[in-house]
Amino acid sequence: MNANVLLRAQQVTRRWGGLVAVDKVSIELHQDEIHAVIGTNGAGKSTLINILSGEIPASSGAIELLGQDATHWTQPRRARAGLGRSYQRNTIYPNFTVRENCRLAAQAAHQRPWTFWQDARACAFSIQAAGDVMRRTGLAEFADRPAGLLSHGQKRQLEIAMCLAINPKVLLLDEPLAGMGAEETERMLALLNSLKSDHAILLVEHDMDAVFRVADRITVMVNGAVIASGSPDAVRQDSQVQAAYLGTD
Repeated sequence: MNANVLLRAQQVTRRWGGLVAVDKVSIELHQDEIHAVIGTNGAGKSTLINILSGEIPASSGAIELLGQDATHWTQPRRARAGLGRSYQRNTIYPNFTVRENCRLAAQAAHQRPWTFWQDARACAFSIQAAGDVMRRTGLAEFADRPAGLLSHGQKRQLEIAMCLAINPKVLLLDEPLAGMGAEETERMLALLNSLKSDHAILLVEHDMDAVFRVADRITVMVNGAVIASGSPDAVRQDSQVQAAYLGTD
């Protein structure tokens, strides 16, 4: 396996009865790349992320994570091995501060059951990790603010910070730009670009302007199957993509 390929899916399929939601999809995520997956609603994008993260099993096909066969690994095992993901909907703790959200995420990845008599809030590792990810995501100045009081864009940044707190090598991001204004989008794109040097990033997104600005590679799905994959320029010029998704003008 190429050392830069941190996650590889080969011929992954997911069926529910007679419905094929993901149909023989193969994809590679490389360190130092943002790989966007685009397609209309119902194309199978979120199902693909759920398969890659281990939230649902594939009906067939194989998945490698950091060079190991992870096809039958559970979601927690994939997370411990270095895979982080965000969801379409916010999954933060709104009544806790930004710092506590990040600390709890780090603590979950660095459990120490043998120190059960100690106050978890005093864990030096999780405190340090929380500080690091807040600085990296631009949230340090909001450390003591309840997460529920953040702007929409800041909440999405916090979700990524919580992913980073578990020290992943692969990030699966499901519509992190959804609902953002122009200024928030710019901040998120800058953050994603800053993360790709030491992560492989899969980005599912509907904002096509943002996708073609930030992605190094784009895969296009229609009805659960891949119809094109390549550089942004190659995908933009692909006749099947133009007809099925981008339009022919």
